[in-house]
Order: sequence, then structure tokens, then C-alpha cells
Amino acid sequence: MVSWSDLTNDLLQDITSFLPFSDHYRFGAVCENWRLVLKQRCCPPAPQLPWLVLEEEGQTKKRKFYSLSDAKHYFIEIPELHGRYICGSSYGWLFAVDIKITSILVNPFTRECYELPPFPAFSKNVDVTTLIEKVPSDYMGGPRDYTFEEMQVGIVWKAILSHDPKERSDFTAMILFGQKNSPAFWRPGDSSWTVVDGPDCRMEDVVCFKGNFYVISAMNELYVVNFEPVPKLIEIGPPIGKVGRPRQTYLMDFDGYMLLIERFCLPTEHELSFTIRFNVIEPNLEEDRLYEWFGIDDCAVFLGRNSSILVESSHLPMCRKNSIYFTHLTEDSVDEFGCCDLGVFNMTEHTINRFYSTEVFPPLVGSPVWLTPNPR
Repeated sequence: MVSWSDLTNDLLQDITSFLPFSDHYRFGAVCENWRLVLKQRCCPPAPQLPWLVLEEEGQTKKRKFYSLSDAKHYFIEIPELHGRYICGSSYGWLFAVDIKITSILVNPFTRECYELPPFPAFSKNVDVTTLIEKVPSDYMGGPRDYTFEEMQVGIVWKAILSHDPKERSDFTAMILFGQKNSPAFWRPGDSSWTVVDGPDCRMEDVVCFKGNFYVISAMNELYVVNFEPVPKLIEIGPPIGKVGRPRQTYLMDFDGYMLLIERFCLPTEHELSFTIRFNVIEPNLEEDRLYEWFGIDDCAVFLGRNSSILVESSHLPMCRKNSIYFTHLTEDSVDEFGCCDLGVFNMTEHTINRFYSTEVFPPLVGSPVWLTPNPR
């Protein structure tokens, strides 16, 4: 009878392809040979639900994660994330900003890391790459002092990647930054971010779709990023969407279809708002037409500061099909409340339910971020 520790590497590799990500750690703890197989693995883990990236655990500074698949918290030591705010995720990589307004791109589970250049200046008068104590009255909505913690939460609205850096070394990182969420990009080897020229209006979201970056404005105007000869936004057709101002709009690649997802909220007391519904629209760029989607079948999407994630619920019994999972909008965080608007919207019943307790997020940490663990 063969000992477990003597199983061949090929067989062990096959076994790891059936394991959810949380079991990869347990697998690697069996013995040195199994741990080596994990480091050399070429197969991705079994299909899984995204994890929520939460705040640091107070005393140990370990990063707190929540796995929807097994409804458990995991506290993982990731020194690269100590004291950093998460402003985006893509392909299992996190964009993280520290109190000195410097940033990194890191895979939290392999610890691979890219040091990113200083962010572009918010304006001609404000350079957030330096340590400043006061900001001008036209910055972030009013004349008052801002702490470093508040500034690091507000500097980048969203950050995404064109490709997984493990699969392509010529990837592009795109951010929406500053008071109006202006787009800027960086590629490995660049010494600075390049700001994309565009209209003087607030941008809401960005997506990489079929090799191009698209940006949606607060007025639902859709733009494509043209990199050559001078990076700029080019508008595509008239504004899209329904009558009525959504609280937030998202763009996503839904298995080869570009979707615009509108999030509507109801204002309440204490300067908070709560999500009440979503609209899903397909802007067909070739036909110059809009198609409203009334469902997404056996799929679920995960929206937030991350690249929007698509999951087929048929592979994952814990996933609620035909549903939209969403996280809190960061700018609604206020001193005593923290993050409170998280839920899952059922597109069949038009109902919203909770998937997680909402009393645990401290203020100024920002919004939890969805992450698809990428152990490669």
C-alpha cells in the first residue's frame, strides 16, 4: 500500500485541481512533498466564489478575508498589505495604497509584487505624492483638513488590469483617480502614470473588454481609451441607460458581452444610502442599440471596487443564481457607521438579502473588495 507522502507529483497535481482555494493551504500542510507540489502547480484551483478582502486584524495586523463558499473568515499574514487600503482587484491581484500615498500591485497569496509609481497630481496645486496636512477648499468637496487615512481612501476610485501579470508581462494597469475619477494607466517599465485626456466630467467605472479599455461617465456617456498617438477618451454614441439617475454605474465583460449595470439607492438619514435595485443593459456597439436584460440565468456577478466578476452558479451550490452581489460605496462611510450597504440582489424576485453581517466594518477603511484567489 503506497504512503500518502509517496504519491506521484502528477497525481497530486490532479488532486489539487479539485480542491477549493481554502483547502490548498491544508493540502500544503500535510508534508514537504505536498507543499512543493503546490508551489509547482500548473492547474488552477476548483471553481470558487470570490472572497471578500476586509480590514486588518487589530493586534496581529493579519489581513482578514471572508470566504462565501464555506462562510468562514481567514486571517492571513501578508506583510505587504500592512497599513494599506485596498483600492481595486483584478485577476486575483490587489492594488493597495499606504498612508504615504504610495501604492503596490500584489498577489496576496503568492506575495509577488510590483512597486507602482507615485500617483498623478490631483490638480496643478495639489501633489498627493508629498506629505501634506491641509488641502485646498475645492478638493474632495469642502474646506477642511483631511487625515492621511481619508486621503488614501479617496485618491483612487478603481484600479483594474488588462491581463493577469502571470500570463502576460505586457499588461496594462488602469486607474480612475482624483476628484473626477480621471483615467490614467501604467505598464511595466514605465516610470510614471500617464493621464488619459478626456472631458471635464466625473467618470464612474472602467472595464477592459476585448482588448480595449472603456470608461463610463456619471452621465452614462461611454468612452473608449485611444492610446495612440496621444492617450485620450473617444466618445461612443449618445448617453446610454434609462431615465433616472443611478447612484453608481458599473461596466463588465459578461462572457463576451459588455454590460452596463445601474445601481439605484434610496437616501436615508446620517448621510447614508441603501441599494434598492439594479438595471442591466447591453449596449451593442456594432448595432448602436441598447438591450435590457431581465436576468442573467444561472450566473451571478460581483460588483464593487474590483473588476466585475462573473460566476456560473451551477458549479457552486453556495452561489445564488440570477443575482448581483454588491459591496458598500466607500464615500458613504461615516464616523460611527462604517460600511453598511452590502447585499445580494435577486433579479427574478427583485429582492435584496444579506450575505454577511454589516456591523463589522470600521470607518475610514473603505469598502470591502471582491477577490478571486489566484494561487499561481
